[in-house]
Amino acid sequence: MKAILHKIAAFTMALIVLCSTMSFAVDMHYCGDHLVDFSFTDTVDTCMMKANMPKPSGECAAMAMEMDCCTDIEVVIEGQDDLKISLDQLSLDQQQFLVAFTYTYLQHFEGYDENVVPYTDYNPPPLIRDVQILDQTFLI
Repeated sequence: MKAILHKIAAFTMALIVLCSTMSFAVDMHYCGDHLVDFSFTDTVDTCMMKANMPKPSGECAAMAMEMDCCTDIEVVIEGQDDLKISLDQLSLDQQQFLVAFTYTYLQHFEGYDENVVPYTDYNPPPLIRDVQILDQTFLI
């Protein structure tokens, strides 16, 4: 059970790092209020309304600009670029805390060279009679 939870937590953290560093863009083309085309990978195809309309000249140019109802929208979501924290960006207090924490953490796991058992030379007293049976006291 513990190994399964460990694997799930590791996979979740890797997925979070992947999603936070990934950038993507969505291109959308609207004609009026209707979505005509969208794309995650390439530029969108524009509708043929712009291509079929002749280019106006003179007074009609301003009116044609108002009638143009097609819009292209690009939504870009940028991911993180800098995930590595360098130690030269840490303040002096943070560096001192990091050194002290590392030292105490490593000292916590250092063991003794040998196991010291203080009662190795001690022999228990000889059992003359069994007191529990004589007094009828049993642990249940």
